[in-house]
Amino acid sequence: MPNLIKQGLNNLAFQKRNLPWLLIAALVVLIDLGSKAWISSSLLYGQRISILPVFDLVLLHNTGAAFSFLANSSGWQRWFFVGIALVASLIIWGWLNRLENTEKLTALALALILGGALGNLHDRFFYGYVVDFLAFHWQHHYFPAFNLADSAITLGAILLVWEAFLGAQAKTKKTAIK
Repeated sequence: MPNLIKQGLNNLAFQKRNLPWLLIAALVVLIDLGSKAWISSSLLYGQRISILPVFDLVLLHNTGAAFSFLANSSGWQRWFFVGIALVASLIIWGWLNRLENTEKLTALALALILGGALGNLHDRFFYGYVVDFLAFHWQHHYFPAFNLADSAITLGAILLVWEAFLGAQAKTKKTAIK
């Protein structure tokens, strides 16, 4: 058991080669928190500003997770989601530390997911909700509002799926050529 703990701590140790990816994650956090602060100081809760026929800015607070999952719970979900975000961030950090230097697309994906997770973790920890403000719609049918942290997480997840399928195909082709 002590070796397992030591190995886990080694996976979480800072590695200089990850500095660019950590800077990207930090940039995602800064842009996310800055945009949320700007929207929170510019709009009243629930206020909607039409930007395009299919896009509005609106200040909303989401106490749940994606698509307001568990938003109507009694408050326990705040700490549940804080815990999930902390564990997920540690797992992503460990995964990032185990990547090879050539796995740049995967590292970028993980940096985006980490930055988004930390941005939403900040809101959930300090406010008990996540600030959402991007609202897409078609006529009167609205997609649930989201924020830039959610966008970074989604983009990172898409990149991971992309890499899983196309990266595996590229490796298969390289192996077949040899």
